[in-house]
Amino acid sequence: MFRQKISQMSAMAASMAGRRFTSKAMATAAFAAGAGAFTYSAMQKQQSIIRCDDSALQAKYDKYWPRKIMILFGPAGAGKGTQGEKIVKELGIPQLSTGDMLREAVSQGTEVGKKAKAVMESGGLVGDDILIAMIAERVQSEDCKSGFILDGMPRTLVQAKAVDELLAKNGEFVSLVMAFDVPYEVLEERICGRWMHKGSGRSYHVKFAPPKSMKLGADGKPIPETMKDDETGELLYRRADDNEAALKKRMDSYYGATLPVLDHYKGRGIVRVVNANQHIDKVWDDVKAKLVNK
Repeated sequence: MFRQKISQMSAMAASMAGRRFTSKAMATAAFAAGAGAFTYSAMQKQQSIIRCDDSALQAKYDKYWPRKIMILFGPAGAGKGTQGEKIVKELGIPQLSTGDMLREAVSQGTEVGKKAKAVMESGGLVGDDILIAMIAERVQSEDCKSGFILDGMPRTLVQAKAVDELLAKNGEFVSLVMAFDVPYEVLEERICGRWMHKGSGRSYHVKFAPPKSMKLGADGKPIPETMKDDETGELLYRRADDNEAALKKRMDSYYGATLPVLDHYKGRGIVRVVNANQHIDKVWDDVKAKLVNK
């Protein structure tokens, strides 16, 4: 009987591949990319997996199941971008940053993008309603069907609750918050030595990851004209807020408005703290270990 039921469910799953399902009676049914796995939302407290023939894919799915809806949490300079790229490769899900999503929505001329463009052109700040609508639009994409990573959002408790409400409409919820912990003085060193490539977003650091072209002046500081991107040879730049005064202001905002977001999710048992004040490879080892289901 059990084998017969699994066979029937497998046939049903195969006929539904690639489609999105939502209802009040049954929460979202989703497929892990290539894994052939059919899942019910934990809101119904029912979980079942249809095994696939590819043992390698199945092993990876078993290791990281259920579908990951992650938040990367931590101040600027904590290493979220660097580790996020590694998580993307490991899980095969996209990293969604608010900045990238805004630029993409505006360039594609979506309804949300048009609203955001109008606000920005008027000199205003994009509101939470537009940011949430932008996320709702983006996560409908095919590359998000196995999960996604939010980077730079939510930054306030209001935003966190709005994200929760958005996910709840499809019977989903944040499954993991990866929090990167770094001492203030380390953040200061990292941020104040950071240089960026405008076209690609590649990041360099005068101490930890200098460009090959970097040369130092008599004062021991890098000569701006020698700071060039390794791949394109284009000049790098420093963000206007990558300085001590701006960092203090950003950290005051982080401690006051953003840390409560972490408390919001701690009670659910989904927050995993990573010591980001260690070698980059060691940080990744810790991150990877905390991605695995317990």
